[in-house]
Amino acid sequence: MDRVQMAEDLSFSRIVHGLWRLAEWKLSDEELITLIEKCLELGITTFDHADIYGSYTCESLFGRALEKKPELRKKMEIVTKCGIVLQSPNRPEHKSHHYNTGKKHIIASVEKSLQNLRTDYIDTLLIHRPDPFMDPEEVAEAFSALKAAGKVKHFGVSNFKRHQFTMLQSYLDMDLITNQIELSAYHLENYEDGTLNLCMEKRIAPMAWSPLAGGKIFSGTDEKPERLKAALHKVAEEIGASDIDEVLFAWLLNHPARIMPIVGSGKIERIERAAGSLSYKLNRDQWFEIFQSSMGHDVP
Repeated sequence: MDRVQMAEDLSFSRIVHGLWRLAEWKLSDEELITLIEKCLELGITTFDHADIYGSYTCESLFGRALEKKPELRKKMEIVTKCGIVLQSPNRPEHKSHHYNTGKKHIIASVEKSLQNLRTDYIDTLLIHRPDPFMDPEEVAEAFSALKAAGKVKHFGVSNFKRHQFTMLQSYLDMDLITNQIELSAYHLENYEDGTLNLCMEKRIAPMAWSPLAGGKIFSGTDEKPERLKAALHKVAEEIGASDIDEVLFAWLLNHPARIMPIVGSGKIERIERAAGSLSYKLNRDQWFEIFQSSMGHDVP
């Protein structure tokens, strides 16, 4: 599988496996190990977490599997996120839903993630959401302390717009290596508002969450998903894809920004189709046909 060089000492697989719904999959440790091993066989070595996933349970479920087969850790890159505070029975000390990017919270979150994941380092830590109450000096201090301690190798952000990214970067003595953003043929905001352009300007590869638009393209019945489905089926036939989900992944993968789609499924066949989408090449006519079907009008 193609890989993306994120830093001198770090590369990610072009397809990322997302563990947002891991708790819902109800897998035994052995079933999860089998799923991880299948991803690795497909060349998917990058696994995306966040402390809050599964009401603060998904990291621990993944870590429990790694504890049973620790040799898998050296074959993968672990990404996790922090900064969102949720009320949860698993965090009784949390009094409200808010964001916290203070130094103390970031370091405590990482310590908990390391414990849950049964690992002594995180390959990349992301700030999960822009924090309107952020003190960027505290973020910088937390990042420096974690890097110096060897607990986090690299850092990035998630859902940051251009002005938020550049503001935080200006306080850091290290480069942010990615921005995890919502990108799909259905959701064009980050194409249109300069967020994706900033990634290209900074030569950083973005991670794309919800590359299938949360199923809206498949289940939606209003005008936009119907337009998109028609275009996707047409392109699928032209390139020989078996279904439109492969075209949706290929549409992202063919963009020059080196987009890394996150596949958030526990089903092997869906992960295989995502990996297989790397083999499909879209020409400019096909790419724009999908783009314009989403917009609902021709480009100017």
